[in-house]
Formats: sequence, structure tokens, C-alpha cells
Amino acid sequence: SHEMSKKQTEAILGDLVNLVTKHLKKGDRIRIGGLGILVVRKRAARMGRNPATGEPIQIKASKKVAFRPAKELKEAV
Repeated sequence: SHEMSKKQTEAILGDLVNLVTKHLKKGDRIRIGGLGILVVRKRAARMGRNPATGEPIQIKASKKVAFRPAKELKEAV
């Protein structure tokens, strides 16, 4: 078995998060084998409701990160 310290693991995962963020900002689609696909999707502006008052409000267009799990991951769970 390959042992890594918590500090090493956190450093590697931190680097991974930074790389994923950088590529998503550029509009890239990221495929991680056995895990799934990360992609940025644009959400159009839309009408919503203020949950406290019930009044209609305009929600601005935005971007969201979408994740689609790999077939292997879905079958394993």
C-alpha cells in the first residue's frame, strides 16, 4: 500500500482544484476517468420569487458547474 501524509494529500488535491478551476474558467470540459465530467453551463436570466415576501424578482444570468458521473461510478454506488 502507498502511504501519503495528510499534508501531501491536501497539497495534491489543492493543485487539482486549482487546475480544474483554471480550465473551467477557460471553458474547457474536464473528464476524470472513472469519476465523471465537469463542465460550465450558462443559466439564462429568469423570473423567480422572493421566498420571504412572495414578490416576483428578476434573477440574473449566471454560470454553474455541472457534474455528470461516469458510468463506472454510477454502477459502483
